[in-house]
Amino acid sequence: QVQVMESGGGLVQAGGSLTLSCAVSGNTISIPGMGWYHQAPGQQREMVATINNGGGINYADSVKGRFTISRDRAMNTLYLQMNNLKPEDTGVYYCNVYYYTDYTSGAQVAWGQGTLVTVSS
Repeated sequence: QVQVMESGGGLVQAGGSLTLSCAVSGNTISIPGMGWYHQAPGQQREMVATINNGGGINYADSVKGRFTISRDRAMNTLYLQMNNLKPEDTGVYYCNVYYYTDYTSGAQVAWGQGTLVTVSS
């Protein structure tokens, strides 16, 4: 079974920075893609940034130029560097992982429990 654990959330003033981390553990043979998703209070979960094995990166328009996603493949760890934070960035940030556990089953998806980011104005 794959476990996904986010960390790094907290309270920060507008304009400040935070770095989120996502550690993946368990039996995997490949992790083709990972991503960060944001759920603001009372809102649906939305994509923030994704990265795949080919080096492809996508960002939501709202975070372009402010957030940077990166991945340490050897350590199965995903990061999200968040700069110039705004109050609207407040919410829970979830890590999403697509992975394979063997060569015959299809890709599976795992989510972490989320880490809370609060940006004060």
